Amino acid sequence: MKAVGYKKSLPIEDQESLIDFETAKPEPKGRDIRVAVKAISANPVDYKVRKRAAPPEGEVKILGYDAAGVIDAVGPDVTLFKPGDEVFYAGSILRQGTNAEFHLVDERIVGRKPKSLSFAQGAALPLTSITAWELLFDRLGAVPGKSVDPRTLLITGGAGGVGSILIQLARRLTGLTVLATATRPESQTWCLDLGAHAVIDHGKPMKEQIEKLKLPPVALVASLTFTDQHYKAIADIMAPQGRFGLIDDPPEFTMSVFKGKAISVHWESMFTRSSFQTPDMIAQHHLLNDVADLIDRGVLRTTLDQTFGTINATNLKRAHALLESGKSRGKIVLEGW
Repeated sequence: MKAVGYKKSLPIEDQESLIDFETAKPEPKGRDIRVAVKAISANPVDYKVRKRAAPPEGEVKILGYDAAGVIDAVGPDVTLFKPGDEVFYAGSILRQGTNAEFHLVDERIVGRKPKSLSFAQGAALPLTSITAWELLFDRLGAVPGKSVDPRTLLITGGAGGVGSILIQLARRLTGLTVLATATRPESQTWCLDLGAHAVIDHGKPMKEQIEKLKLPPVALVASLTFTDQHYKAIADIMAPQGRFGLIDDPPEFTMSVFKGKAISVHWESMFTRSSFQTPDMIAQHHLLNDVADLIDRGVLRTTLDQTFGTINATNLKRAHALLESGKSRGKIVLEGW
């Protein structure tokens, strides 16, 4: 089968940073399904792993987590799916990735692809949907249901992949006031189109901008990017006894700034359940099916922004470069071989 991978951790400009190669088609065992990959999307985790995790000498590591495709074989213990089913999922960080024609994944972290979406549109959603859903409901404890919630959710970096789905989930499924941050005018418009009640510029002091809006108290925060640059200012903005959630890897982070207000800090990592085979690992299967239902009912929409052509090293380098620039919006998808 065709695949894209890397042998050494190299800058994306290097010719060998990602390479096209061929490898054996994997065979499913246990609860694994084998998916004929039709489309994939790129995420910041792809370039972060490429930069810091070189494969053993002589081996090629395949990146990629998001995928949409068709099941072509199943392991002996599979009960949730059958060959021919169309699926979407975000994979495991401990296994070879989805940048390959065929891919093995545990059925418990796979959902049915939304019927109303193409493979490309579907591939944009899994990793960010799982991250946003777990962050909003499991970590920050937001209450699903449209009853009035007298609190504001602040989402920093609202135009990125996770922010783009988190804005929708919070606006469509909760009674929270949704406040996003974005610096560029086109990114601010994107956030408003997705359902944010208001948008502020995190490149300028946030407190003054928020005070002018006269919103309910900022009790919940989803810090999605550049946490180290913003968390002290956010601690000053937040209501007492709030919840602060983050997904990035801040080089500097001192939790004591939240102590005076008894603000709790929550980390979200969507790979936790698959990496540790947690008893509730199947929650991601149910979550993705719920997202598919919400998409097909018109409650949520895909966050696909750009399609970069077929799945190959050249196009994936373009995707990595754009993600590394910090200027991407929504999701970048590659489709077909």
